Amino acid sequence: MGRNYDKTLEISALYEISKLLGSSLNLKSNLRGVMRVLSEYLDMKRGTVALRTDNEVSIIAAHGMSEEEIRRGRYKLGEGIIGRVAKLGSPIVIPNIGEEPLFLNKTGARTTIKKENIAFLCVPIKFKNETLGVLSVDRLFGSKTISFEEDLRMLKIIASLIAQSAKLHQEVEKEREAFIEEKENLKRQLKGRYRVENMIGQSESMQEVFEAVHRVAPSKANVLLRGESGTGKELIAKAIHYMSPVSKGPFIKFNCASIPEGLLESELFGHEKGSFTGAMAARKGRFELADKGTIFLDEIGDLPLSLQPKILRVLQEKEFERVGGEKTIKVDVRLIAATSRNLEDLVSKGKFREDLYYRLNVVPIFLPSLREKKEDIAQLAEYFLKKYNKENNKSVTIKADVLDVFMDYEWQGNVRELENTIERLVVMSAGKVITKADLPLNIKDQSIKSKYGIQAKDALTSTIEDIEKARILDALTNTNWNQAKAAKALGITPRQIGYKMKKYEIEQTA
Repeated sequence: MGRNYDKTLEISALYEISKLLGSSLNLKSNLRGVMRVLSEYLDMKRGTVALRTDNEVSIIAAHGMSEEEIRRGRYKLGEGIIGRVAKLGSPIVIPNIGEEPLFLNKTGARTTIKKENIAFLCVPIKFKNETLGVLSVDRLFGSKTISFEEDLRMLKIIASLIAQSAKLHQEVEKEREAFIEEKENLKRQLKGRYRVENMIGQSESMQEVFEAVHRVAPSKANVLLRGESGTGKELIAKAIHYMSPVSKGPFIKFNCASIPEGLLESELFGHEKGSFTGAMAARKGRFELADKGTIFLDEIGDLPLSLQPKILRVLQEKEFERVGGEKTIKVDVRLIAATSRNLEDLVSKGKFREDLYYRLNVVPIFLPSLREKKEDIAQLAEYFLKKYNKENNKSVTIKADVLDVFMDYEWQGNVRELENTIERLVVMSAGKVITKADLPLNIKDQSIKSKYGIQAKDALTSTIEDIEKARILDALTNTNWNQAKAAKALGITPRQIGYKMKKYEIEQTA
């Protein structure tokens, strides 16, 4: 005789199973819930879901079995009932497992029940034509012979739902693995890119910096990078991180001078929901994000005095609370700080805590300005030229006398100013060669004044007469003292250049 389901129970079971399969991305947990529903709603005992991996099928979720019994549930394709269903892709029903030699009882879950009281139903979990695994259940029965058509119908529906969930899980896992692999590849590339061996600097002062990086990187010591703006402090911080034992952890950078004082604490330490107007949700701060890695605090000298004790506590106790929170959060973070300011002067004026200064200044590394390592200018210029030629699909070169001008220039913005200058020259170049005429006005003016012995002055106090005289001298020299050509180059008339030469007492030298 056939088994008749209560339609209400059937619909309720399918509803609960659908909810469970869509409740999370934890497939095993979801499937355990499905097996529980089969037992509670439809009286199907010891349900299992076994998924296929290559030539093996393994139980990953079950109801009514111990963890040890689940671990034993592994079958080769074609082995036992589960293995055969996985191989053939067709359902199998064993009305009485006590009379079936193919039934292996590998799990050992049925030793306490007489085998003649158990029927075993097994259906493939299929997505389109691909068999992903097997769904199986036990049915307990008495002495009467019964039909299992209704059971099979229900199990096929449920197996179809499981198949969709399992396939989705497979795709998510593939994407996750691809993301992890991409992330690891990126980290390996960054680790290679930020090795000091790849950094430019043949000068003695930069070799000292590289040696210091090699020594400090393997330790957990706090590092304080000191130097003018544009000297490459962030680049050195990354080198220390990627050469350190925490290179697989995050590298989080934060500029203490870039955020209004009222938001700094929240940015660094995070906040709880509702802790202030606009805090619609809890948020992690930079220190929390940097856990098991490195945090780089640039312009640490601009840190407000009110916030310095909290930074000190993180360094000493490795703990803090979010804004508006009471829970103490523990972090394991290496700190690299940087500043272009005179911290000792700030300490003496009471604007920077002395105890924090000593905590930060464990290993100080001083980065020289470009003026102090002029022997690196040509190599840096060549590197930036290649970089921006490639970015802009150009093949521009620089004349030797332009490099001479670079060597004489002060570079107040250091390497950053040099890089920006090269980029601008490449982008704006109309020809294949960059000449002195292409140089920005500030570099050109300093070069002219240096060439003609005009006393160098601060840009704000240089007189218009000095600059004008220097430009006229340069134009006349470049045109072999042909006043008409020089006037044309300057964008003035021959009469005007004559007047200017008289005014500034400019005469051709032998």
